[in-house]
Amino acid sequence: MSNVVRDSDVVELAGPPVFEYGEKVRARRMVRNDGTYAGKDIGEILVKKGEEGYVVSIGTFLQQFYIYGVEFIESGNRVGMKRKELDPVDVFEDDDEELVETVPEDRS
Repeated sequence: MSNVVRDSDVVELAGPPVFEYGEKVRARRMVRNDGTYAGKDIGEILVKKGEEGYVVSIGTFLQQFYIYGVEFIESGNRVGMKRKELDPVDVFEDDDEELVETVPEDRS
């Protein structure tokens, strides 16, 4: 009757949150409005797969999961996400191309 997947054996609250306030994260999948996001139509895309954002709040759900409120940069939407829906973004990942090794000139 219902195709809701329950992680009944998982209790994240037994440990600390995986992500911290201000941490940069990336959505692992596309998220559509299920009717709980005000001002958007049901089925409207809220977050695209791969979109990056920052953790702005940490709450709980069903005394079982941490819910991370993520402010997504591209869409401007703030969406509650579970741990399994997010990947951390390495802060140095974006800067790798800009790193240039400089060698001092020999001035002897």
